[in-house]
Amino acid sequence: MTEISPKKQQIYLEAARLFHYRGYAATSMRAIADAVDLEVSSLYSHIRSKEELLHEICFRVAGQFLEAIRQIRQKWDDPRVQLEELLRFHLRLALEDPTSATVFSDEWKHLRTDELAVFLDQRKQYEQQFLGIIREGQAMGIFRDQQANWIMHTMISSLSWLYRTRTNWKQGEQEQLMALLLTMNMNGIIKSNSL
Repeated sequence: MTEISPKKQQIYLEAARLFHYRGYAATSMRAIADAVDLEVSSLYSHIRSKEELLHEICFRVAGQFLEAIRQIRQKWDDPRVQLEELLRFHLRLALEDPTSATVFSDEWKHLRTDELAVFLDQRKQYEQQFLGIIREGQAMGIFRDQQANWIMHTMISSLSWLYRTRTNWKQGEQEQLMALLLTMNMNGIIKSNSL
């Protein structure tokens, strides 16, 4: 894997922040250049286009989701533990990198058509793994017998507001929030007789 220069890394971070706050369409190359203290002409010596930035952010985060679920499925056998660890990953990403997470969640539709098909395939792979955890837990009598896709989308939706909030969480608040959201989500899916 090619190493990214510190300046290019800064460009990716600032682009994600601007896409998060302004939206991809409303963010100009001038705004990105200003954010990293470069002339627009100099910005092009580091990146080819705004589309390249969107591609890098979306596919980097997609890769993080796929790698996280692969490791979780490999490390633990218990669907209850797998689901809790997956929710922890969602929460950590939302709290530690909300700008990239928002771009991944909301701005992916601006990807080029050829890239969009690949991105949506990766997203589908992730969702199938997520659904697999829920269905395995249902088959073992641990999780409630509701449609697995309803459960998955309800859980993801219950966390997505974190990507969009502009709150500067304090360390103690983050831990309390994570505990609350994990408890609410897990208690909502686990059958009372399996607690």
